[in-house]
Amino acid sequence: MASEEHCSVPPRWRSISLTHVEFPAGDLTGQLLAYTSLLPIVILVGFVTLIVFKRELHTISFFGGLVLNEGVNWLLKHILREPRPCEGAHATLTTEYGMPSSHSQFIWFFVVYFFLFLYLRMHQTNNARCVELLWRHILSITLLGVAFSVSYSRVYLLYHTWSQVFYGGVTGSTIGVVWFFFTQEVLTPLFPKMAAWPISEFFLVRDTSLIPNILWFEYTVTRSEARCVLYILITILGGKAICDFILRCFQPCLHV
Repeated sequence: MASEEHCSVPPRWRSISLTHVEFPAGDLTGQLLAYTSLLPIVILVGFVTLIVFKRELHTISFFGGLVLNEGVNWLLKHILREPRPCEGAHATLTTEYGMPSSHSQFIWFFVVYFFLFLYLRMHQTNNARCVELLWRHILSITLLGVAFSVSYSRVYLLYHTWSQVFYGGVTGSTIGVVWFFFTQEVLTPLFPKMAAWPISEFFLVRDTSLIPNILWFEYTVTRSEARCVLYILITILGGKAICDFILRCFQPCLHV
C-alpha cells in the first residue's frame, strides 16, 4: 500500500495511458484506485454528452456549477500554496499545490448536488412509491461509495494528504449546496424566459423545470408517440392493402 510513511522509499510508478495518473507498479489496489480517480473525467464527458443531446437548462446550470467549483479550487490552491505530499513522487502534475484536492472537491460537489436534486427536485408522479424510494436510496448509497473511493484514492496514490482531501470535500459540498439553491430559487424562475430566447430556440434549448419527474414524463411521452405512429402506419398500410385487394378483384372487369 502506498502511504505517506513510504515517502522515503518511493515505489516504481506506472501511469495509465493518456491520463498520466500513476500507481505503484504491481499494486492491484493502487491500479483500481487509479482508475477510480478518473471518474471526474467520466462525469464531465457525460455532462457534455447530455448537454449536446438533451439541451436542457437545468443540466447546463449543473455543469456551470461544476465549472465554477473547479475555478474556486484553482483559486484556493494558488492562494494557500500548500505542497503535495512526497514532493517529486509523481512526474506529471497539473499543479504543484495540493490544498484543497480538486478531485475530492469535484466529486463531493457532484454528489451533494445530485442528492439535493434527487430528493428535492424530483417528485413522485406514479403509484410505485416503494420502488421509487428504493432506487433513490440505492443510488444515493452508491454515489456515497463513489465519493469516498475517489477521495481515498488521492491519499493512497500520494497525490494529497488527508487534510487536503477533507477540505476539498467540505469546499465542494458547500458550493454544491449553495449552487443548488441558487439554481432553484434564482435561475429556475428565469428558465422559461431563457428557453424563449431566439438563440435558445435556434439551438433547441429547452426548460423542463416545471415537470416534476422528467424520467417518467419522457417515458410516457415517448410511449404515447410510438403508439400514435404505429397506429398511423397500421391505418395507412391497412388501407393500402384493402385497395390492392379491390383492384385485384375487379381487374378483369376493368380490362373488358
